[in-house]
Amino acid sequence: MNVNVNPVEMRAAADRQSAIAHQTLFGTMRKQRVQDFLFHKLTLAFALSVFLVLVGIIVSLMIGAWPAFKEFGPGFVTSVEWDPVNDKYGALIAIVGTLVTSLIALLIAFPVSFGIALFLTEICPAWLKRPLGTAVELLAGVPSIIYGMWGLFVFAPLFADYVQPALKQTLGQLPFIGQLFSGPMMGIGILTAGIILAVMIIPFIASVMRDVFEVVPPVLKESAYALGCTKWEVVRKVVLPYTRIGVVGGVMLGLGRALGETMAITFVIGNAHKLSWSLFSAGNSIASTLANEFAEAESALHVSSLFALGLILFVITFIVLSAAKLMLMRMARTEGTK
Repeated sequence: MNVNVNPVEMRAAADRQSAIAHQTLFGTMRKQRVQDFLFHKLTLAFALSVFLVLVGIIVSLMIGAWPAFKEFGPGFVTSVEWDPVNDKYGALIAIVGTLVTSLIALLIAFPVSFGIALFLTEICPAWLKRPLGTAVELLAGVPSIIYGMWGLFVFAPLFADYVQPALKQTLGQLPFIGQLFSGPMMGIGILTAGIILAVMIIPFIASVMRDVFEVVPPVLKESAYALGCTKWEVVRKVVLPYTRIGVVGGVMLGLGRALGETMAITFVIGNAHKLSWSLFSAGNSIASTLANEFAEAESALHVSSLFALGLILFVITFIVLSAAKLMLMRMARTEGTK
């Protein structure tokens, strides 16, 4: 059967199909552009909301702290007086307590966390790796108040009966540093707070280090072992150079947690507004001062001084994290140049 096909009609049909296809494609592209525009603006709003919250916190702290700085001036930071009865306040005791306890925690937590992460990634048998890794992660989820209760009712008595006397009889007899391990052995104080902080931040630092160590390409380590390197040589010459940026980041994460910790420190630091060379003596930190006194502050100057302490803690944390960020940027720029 012969079918007569008109070329003009065929061309018209083809043109109509082409026009429909172009319209569909244009509609799809237009819809995608609208979706991309909305997605971009939505994510931008999320990012700006974080910045606005940060700015709001800073502004509120500055407004609240202004009466205290106006009354006491720069001497507020260097004064050791904290007398709510006479409305005289100074931040030096709380600042020193915060820095000292965080430094003690970091000195203890860093080598322990490094050893945990190294064991889990390089030495631990396969059957033990998952249970130990899960235990470390579970420790990171324990509430801080539980650490504080354990520190006060379990750790502090044992520390006073066994550890502090040993420290006083050994390190306390040395020149210069002996003053750090003298004084009353009550179980609570600056050193106890630092140790409890170390226990709290070890899981965070160890988890980050473990994840960082696991991203080292196996071929690098296997090549080093093939050349006859020991495990320590592989760690020192392969793993650490490859992961040093991540290691520093994990340490700074733990330090940031230690600087702002509140409840655990409040339980074991002693909450005494005094300075002493002895690490056994009671002290105070910025966070514990805020936790203890904010609800009971009556005078406007007392409340403003507490806001000022919060602002100082924010500044300290900002300085520490900024220094860490600059260090990481410098290390990233020098990567591969040595």
